[in-house]
Amino acid sequence: MIEGSFVERATDRHVRLRRHLLRDGRQALPMPAGFDRPFPLGLDGELPQHALARLRNRGAVALRLDEPLPAHRFTALGARLGHAIAETDPAVLPYVENEVILNLVSRHPETDDVAVQPFAGNFLSLHSESSGQPLPRQPRYIVLMCHEPGEGTAQTVLVPMEAVADRLSDRQLAVLSHTRYQRAGAPSAILRRVGVRPVFSFRDFMAQPLAWCHQSPDGTGADTVDAAIRALLAAMYTPDGVVGVRWQRGLLVVIDNTFFFHGRTAGRVSATHPTPRRRHLQRLRIAEV
Repeated sequence: MIEGSFVERATDRHVRLRRHLLRDGRQALPMPAGFDRPFPLGLDGELPQHALARLRNRGAVALRLDEPLPAHRFTALGARLGHAIAETDPAVLPYVENEVILNLVSRHPETDDVAVQPFAGNFLSLHSESSGQPLPRQPRYIVLMCHEPGEGTAQTVLVPMEAVADRLSDRQLAVLSHTRYQRAGAPSAILRRVGVRPVFSFRDFMAQPLAWCHQSPDGTGADTVDAAIRALLAAMYTPDGVVGVRWQRGLLVVIDNTFFFHGRTAGRVSATHPTPRRRHLQRLRIAEV
């Protein structure tokens, strides 16, 4: 086994691509297929079977609500997909409701404080949810519900994992399948397969170093692992196939964490002139039963 630390360089191709996609780009990204015609939620709060079929086959589905659901109905909807994962990170606890609902409210202008960035005007880099956790603690579904889209231009960005894998060489895929974060708790490999689908457990840590460990029988060196991670990041931010959710009140979206990387474009938050039209989404993280 070898260990190393990946650190991005200012000249890396993905740095420019990331900046254009998430920070500087002002054009509206195309919506995911079918999101222009969201499914209505059943009167009994059930997810329609054809919506569940789209989620299974496409990895994401949008539902239309007359009004955002109250907390108890939102958690009940999540329970129909699996088990809601409690929000235990001390940094987000002030924004947590009923232990499992995270209120993503844009209250701060852009900041370097990583803990505050989900609640600020910052973009959020592409990632799979809870990528550093063991597989049983990685959610299968992310459920997002819009209370207020806000006055900015922030979109939730979705990048298909299959398209990312298609941009990588067989050698790079093999290296990533034997590489994992250097963390306690047996995190999964960066790349695994679910059936025939490639599934990544990975976050773009941007300027923060990523400590990794690699184990394979072929004598792979640290430079090869770093090069594979660098290629993965460039593939994630390649603009072809990227889609974005344009939020409106009452829109509810379910994302399969094994189909898509997700992130967020930069928004606008005024520190000097607060407004009730702050962007406000609620999130559930759902583990499969």
